[in-house]
Amino acid sequence: MTQQERLRYLLEGLVAEYKEKYNEHIDIPVNEEEQFTLFRALCNIRPAGAMPAEWMKIQDEYLNTLAHEKGIVTINDMEEREPQIYLWQGDITRLAVKAIVNAANEQLLGCFLPNHKCIDNAIHTFAGIELRMACARMTEYMDMPEKTGVARMTYGFNLPASHVIHTVGPIVYDTVTDLEKEQLSSCYRSCLELANAYSLKSIAFCCISTGEFRFPNELAAQIAIDTVRRYLKETNSKIQVVFNVYKDIDYEIYNKLLG
Repeated sequence: MTQQERLRYLLEGLVAEYKEKYNEHIDIPVNEEEQFTLFRALCNIRPAGAMPAEWMKIQDEYLNTLAHEKGIVTINDMEEREPQIYLWQGDITRLAVKAIVNAANEQLLGCFLPNHKCIDNAIHTFAGIELRMACARMTEYMDMPEKTGVARMTYGFNLPASHVIHTVGPIVYDTVTDLEKEQLSSCYRSCLELANAYSLKSIAFCCISTGEFRFPNELAAQIAIDTVRRYLKETNSKIQVVFNVYKDIDYEIYNKLLG
């Protein structure tokens, strides 16, 4: 089965599910790029829950092949800026590290907005629907909504990364407060502590809270770097830490702060 055939098969299953639930028909586009956009949107909006076993199998084959087509990146492909600290610009869903960090929302179920450009949406898209299912199981017996600055872990499923560590960063409404600075630092430290507790040897951080949550980019980067440096020094941990940036502005900031 080709990738295009897999995508068509997956879409037919999702469209049938959508029609059954909402009594509304969706036409499948002819263009493969438009097909993927629809596939992503339908996966984004569906609640946690399995599809038939054959559909799940084809989804895993499709996403695994897609990951290799995009190009898998390892720490060996990056420049070490400081002992154990790396900077890399690009799509975090390409990274073959032991854990990538997801800037999650307080429900911890992923982004439900179709094709939204946030990192939460991207990670759930390329991990597959198993990730939302795992998050739903994880949160079933938790006090919700999730507290800011805490870290939780799931497997990475169809991502090159073995695990995803989910953390909810502070939302800035006005001037950044001391509490919000402490909460952001707690996100980084909690993720490092969780990774070390499971003997994970590498972790890649996104720019937590700087997007929809409006934390100023430069201040967020300084807090992230300071927290990681302090943690490595205090604990003597050997974990390798990647600061993953996507936007040029964040690369410029981290590039300057890391020297």
